[in-house]
Amino acid sequence: MKKKVLSMMLAGAMTVSMLAGCGAGSDEAATTDNTAADTKTETAGTTEAGGGTAEASGNPVTLRTVSMFGGTDPNKETYEAINKEFMEQYDYITIEDNSQTSDEEWKAAVNADFSVGNEPDVIQFFTDATADSIIATDKLVSIEDIRAEYPDYAADTLDSALQAAANTDGVERAVPTTGYWEGLYCNKDLFDQYDLELPTDWASMETAIETFKENDIIPIACSLNNVPHYWIEFLMLYASGVDEYTSIPTSAPEGWVKGLEMFKTLRDMGAFPEDTDTVDDAYTGQLFRDKKAAMQLDGSWYAGNIEDTDNTVVIAFPGVPDQKAEAGSLVGGISSGFYITKKAWEDPDKRDAAVKFVMAHTCQAGVQRYWEATGAVSQAAVEVTPVEGATPFAQSIAEYTSNATAIVAPTDSRIGDAYKTLVVEIVKVSTGAMSAEDAINEALTLVQQ
Repeated sequence: MKKKVLSMMLAGAMTVSMLAGCGAGSDEAATTDNTAADTKTETAGTTEAGGGTAEASGNPVTLRTVSMFGGTDPNKETYEAINKEFMEQYDYITIEDNSQTSDEEWKAAVNADFSVGNEPDVIQFFTDATADSIIATDKLVSIEDIRAEYPDYAADTLDSALQAAANTDGVERAVPTTGYWEGLYCNKDLFDQYDLELPTDWASMETAIETFKENDIIPIACSLNNVPHYWIEFLMLYASGVDEYTSIPTSAPEGWVKGLEMFKTLRDMGAFPEDTDTVDDAYTGQLFRDKKAAMQLDGSWYAGNIEDTDNTVVIAFPGVPDQKAEAGSLVGGISSGFYITKKAWEDPDKRDAAVKFVMAHTCQAGVQRYWEATGAVSQAAVEVTPVEGATPFAQSIAEYTSNATAIVAPTDSRIGDAYKTLVVEIVKVSTGAMSAEDAINEALTLVQQ
């Protein structure tokens, strides 16, 4: 599938000229290309942008950078290409890059560098709790502070993506490129065969389930015994709303309970395979790909398994009755991004170079390249342009992720191993053998221990 959607047709055009529209902070960038000067990502910090440190001095600058795009990472080639083009455009800037695989040894080395004052000027690093130790050093600059002098910094990045990349203290410091998403895969040809619209709300979802059931098509491919995770997340998110869904409560919240009670509703409707309690995820995934099932809730990693890219689409979760989440909310994650350190920020020449560097990698054109390099199916942090000749499948993913109204991490990222306890009780919840409230409280009890 990746071979079908991964078009390199735009790669040749996205060379040095791409960076002109992604630069930040100098008259040089503002005058190299009049077209680039009109783009949304025009040089943040120029006179037009009204930035405080308006113009780069042009003094030779050596920028120390660190990223996770090392080893065999699929983004490595794109990262290195953008760096090369960046230095060709800004010939007074030299990048000294130390990118490695983000293993435990590397994380420890990063923490050690920050603790002894050897932090780089720009670092691409995690945004979740992994970053807490370097956040505690108070050596990273917030996006808010950067925008005070460079108003267009991260201008192309979706607000939802910046929020998803916020650190655990709620402060936005990192500018992300791509992440992952979860969504509803649909065999559109089956919907067309039975004159059904793709579901957009609970009413249309009910109609689809009933119609497919009447015609011996399994409405939803899901193993409640093996991988009910995706349904747990979306049912709780939409029944609870983002705030309650992302909380770590001490007892079962009303929205969580209502969400998980939908498992019994769906089961009673005949939405799942008859043997959902005994089959595994690989089996139900094959049911979907064989057109024996109409829908499957899964993650971006499943996209590589799709062979019929002309008739398969990914859409937003249709919702639940009396939902509290906004339509278009999705479960996903953006767990890394580019940070600027105070070491660079407090040096006038490095400050401007660091802003330029981050913008080169995170502007629309830069993220477009990262997105294409990983198959054009990841969660992009900007509005991406569908690849020329992209399949309907790839186009649907681009539309789905670009229109996300909220991106929230799954529950296991907040309650850890206690989540496994919840997962194993879903079959009982779906049959009525156990209440949703009891299942949730059982898991939350472990969180408190």
